[in-house]
Amino acid sequence: MFRPTSKLKWAISRREANAVNIFVLLAVAFLLILFLLKKKVPIGPSMLAGGLLLWLARSAQPVALGQALTQTLSMPRTYDILLALYFVMCLEIELRVSGTLRGMVNALQRLFSSVRVLLAIMPAFLGLLPSLGGARFSAPIVDELSRDLPLSAERKAAINFWFRHIFEFSSPIIPGMIMACNIAGVPFSAFLKHLSWLTVLAFAVGWFLLIRPLRGLPETPPPAPEHQRTRETHDLFLALSPVVATFLLVVGADFNASWAMGLVTFVLFFLLRATGRFVGARDVVIVALDRKMFLNVLCILYFIQILTVTGVLTEIVAAFQQSPLPVSAIIAGVSFLIGMLTGMSQGHVAIVMPIVAAFGMSSLHLAGIAMAFGVAGQMLTPTHMCLVVTMDYFHADFFGTLKPILLAEVILLTVFSGVTYLAGQT
Repeated sequence: MFRPTSKLKWAISRREANAVNIFVLLAVAFLLILFLLKKKVPIGPSMLAGGLLLWLARSAQPVALGQALTQTLSMPRTYDILLALYFVMCLEIELRVSGTLRGMVNALQRLFSSVRVLLAIMPAFLGLLPSLGGARFSAPIVDELSRDLPLSAERKAAINFWFRHIFEFSSPIIPGMIMACNIAGVPFSAFLKHLSWLTVLAFAVGWFLLIRPLRGLPETPPPAPEHQRTRETHDLFLALSPVVATFLLVVGADFNASWAMGLVTFVLFFLLRATGRFVGARDVVIVALDRKMFLNVLCILYFIQILTVTGVLTEIVAAFQQSPLPVSAIIAGVSFLIGMLTGMSQGHVAIVMPIVAAFGMSSLHLAGIAMAFGVAGQMLTPTHMCLVVTMDYFHADFFGTLKPILLAEVILLTVFSGVTYLAGQT
């Protein structure tokens, strides 16, 4: 009978201790972040403080910080995000200052005769646009729709943030979905069929928690003369044209988000002027330079690279792999945690889906678990760019915004886990 040697026992206990230590360390780092957010420290510096704590515990070598900073500043993704956000803000200023945004909202209210429906479908529709931080474009529309409603900044932010992401499970152009299928080796159509019901569930949960309570409120705008209705219909097409054009450029012409939005912003400026909707070039270029938001974004990207350089992400995956938990629980836990740490679908997909691919025949089942829990993680973290820009726009409190989102995710994951478990038993 085999008896482990004392040396082997020591190695096993050391490995288990390291696994425990990494989760304790992460918990301490997140507590620090939450404490700083509670003290009204901006979200970017708060995240960076958590990253520096992890660096001190795992590396404490200045070269590691320098390497992470160099990678952050040299990665194309960094500038794609910053430029995309900048051009989205330029678009929003063009549409708002020219009066096009208000006209679009009036036209939509007459078309649907329900502000509640529009508050849900507009962020969802704009969420089809594959753009990091694109919630900055839907935020002013939600704000305009709800300007006569007694909604807090946190409720507006939650509505914008939640409904924008309901297509994370079913859109064929979401980068995370494309990466997931390619890495896990599952058929794209099969994966969409496997998860698309979650989009319906996410809409229903969001409606029940965020929209349904808005009762007894004015739903339709006052009557308007024919010429005003005609102009507002034109405003509707002008306001939606940047979304459609960017979509076609990204999907059809393979533009990246920043170049597509830059081109669309440039063309729209002259199109608005040609149709009698004046907007000043200086107002657009200067006002869109939101230094505070750009600093927050850079700090968060730096935080993610610190996790990579110090090996924290690798440690997390290794710790879960050594766990005696069932494979599905391991995949769910890793995906959720990586989703929280990276705040983007590409992050948890790139790290977890190779593990899923190693399990072969059960990949579709496990890939679904990885996607659902990974998206949940990225919806509950201050590293998510859409949450950052949404709170920045509405000047909303982090905890007040995330409270209904947390409840919605608990409901979503509970239903998903139940359905997945029952499907595995048949």
